[in-house]
Amino acid sequence: MRLFLVRHAHAGSRHEWTGAPDHERPLSPRGQDRANQLADVLGDQGVERLLSSHYLRCTQTFGPLAARLGVEVEDHPALAEGASLASGIELVESLVEAGTTAALCSHGDIIPELLAGLARRGVELDPNGRCPKGSVWILTVAEGRVDRAIYGGTEGLPIA
Repeated sequence: MRLFLVRHAHAGSRHEWTGAPDHERPLSPRGQDRANQLADVLGDQGVERLLSSHYLRCTQTFGPLAARLGVEVEDHPALAEGASLASGIELVESLVEAGTTAALCSHGDIIPELLAGLARRGVELDPNGRCPKGSVWILTVAEGRVDRAIYGGTEGLPIA
């Protein structure tokens, strides 16, 4: 099984957003294009669940994938901006324990912290990885634990 960590697609600048509150800021047209690409990239990877921050830009990032898979996007508080590292680790561990292949959509403050926390627990972290909007990280599982985090970038994924 694998987990896919996705940073939400482009939603424009937080500072230029005139709507309120920020959690309602939607994807830009460029972000919507990326959401459609993600549906193509992840649609055939055996994803059973889509878990996401409740922020609109995250749920919209998974919208096309949810439609393709015929599943709902589930809001999860561990993926919202400002969530604790402990809650993110707990979520990942619960999915691994259940053997659930899932995709998780979150933010630029959560994903790097979660990856760093996993690395401190012995997970082999791809040294070339970053976390731009719309990027994907692949968490591989061996012997009941995450063993590697591979940066899939913003284009295709190195999926065997």
